[in-house]
Amino acid sequence: MSEKKLAAKPRTVALACLVAAFIMQGCQWAAAPATDANQKELEIEIDMQEEAPAEPVQLVIACVGDVMVHKSQIASQYDSAMDAYDYNNNFAYVKKHIESADLAICNLETTFGGKPYTGYPVFSAPDELASALRSAGFDVAVTANNHMLDRGVAGLKRTIEVLRANGLPAAGSREEPEQANYVIADVKGVKVGVVAYTYASSSQSGDLLVNGSAVSRDAAALINFFRYSQIDEDLEKIKRTVADAREAGADVVAVYYHWGEEFHLQPSAVQRYIAEKTVNDMDVDMIFASHPHTLQEAGYVRNDRTGALVPVFYSIGNFISNQRVETLDVMNSKYTEIGVIAKVAIEYDVGGNRITRMETEAVPTWVEKYKSGGRDVYAVIPLDEDLAANECLAASGHLGRAQKAREDAYGILGIN
Repeated sequence: MSEKKLAAKPRTVALACLVAAFIMQGCQWAAAPATDANQKELEIEIDMQEEAPAEPVQLVIACVGDVMVHKSQIASQYDSAMDAYDYNNNFAYVKKHIESADLAICNLETTFGGKPYTGYPVFSAPDELASALRSAGFDVAVTANNHMLDRGVAGLKRTIEVLRANGLPAAGSREEPEQANYVIADVKGVKVGVVAYTYASSSQSGDLLVNGSAVSRDAAALINFFRYSQIDEDLEKIKRTVADAREAGADVVAVYYHWGEEFHLQPSAVQRYIAEKTVNDMDVDMIFASHPHTLQEAGYVRNDRTGALVPVFYSIGNFISNQRVETLDVMNSKYTEIGVIAKVAIEYDVGGNRITRMETEAVPTWVEKYKSGGRDVYAVIPLDEDLAANECLAASGHLGRAQKAREDAYGILGIN
């Protein structure tokens, strides 16, 4: 993906002006006395220098896709000696990319619903995963996805509690209906709003369905959702959320959508429609998305009113899961092993309250899995310049597979 820049308008600053001094009746000037009856006009140069404008704020917002915990991932991370779980090794190699961002977002596609811990189709992961995500450098967890209610409302609320205890605010769900349905993070003095919504559906009787299960009215008030069947109506709801985040002080707004068709490598017409409406009707600054479990293209949508080019990552794939070519009998199964760390670097003019420059970057990732000491080892491998030296790939012998994944990732994303 080529870098795009938003042109900054020059700022006009008045440096100085000349004013004529005048004689006011009854006032004495500390100046040489006039030599004739006509007072001579005095010109005084007065500097009108403004305070030096604040330097633009440079910040990087990074986002990854689906963090899933299948049954085998629960077993692989259990330490019987400590009777505890540890997921830190999963993120050891990508930590440098996550920590280097000023704001890092992940999509938590499991719950912290407590024991018994379970994988697909009803997810509930050990709480230690939250600690590992925070340790890896993540700052916000998106919870708006089709598995958010796998353990019911109690599980939804417990997930938020566990995330909060680990310093990760949840975007896309809340514990009480009156709470904000967005997150605002202070990043170097710039307020960044994160708005997250997931697809849902409606039954013939009008009940809300999430992942095919009916959702009560009370539960529906705790989650951010939209329905394809009434998309224009629900886009107005999302528009109000974005506006609320702006009114609450958000200088920059990132929207995260859980949308699309599973295992498809191209965005659907409705994904493109939602992206166009979100950019043009809501004035958001960037869009991240997931759910297909595969990568899809990344590009820009132009805001027809402002001319701004808004980056859209239609699907950033799986960040970690047990979905892979060995475990899935579906089309494009090998692509479920590939994700991307989507990065948007912006320059923000605090005085002018606007973004003056924006660039995008994508770091593809691949989920490594191999046997060591009788158990599965999982690790997210960044497909970067250090790939050939990765010790995990050396142990597994999977370097060639990872190199092919990088080639595939760039091809799908449309990056040369």
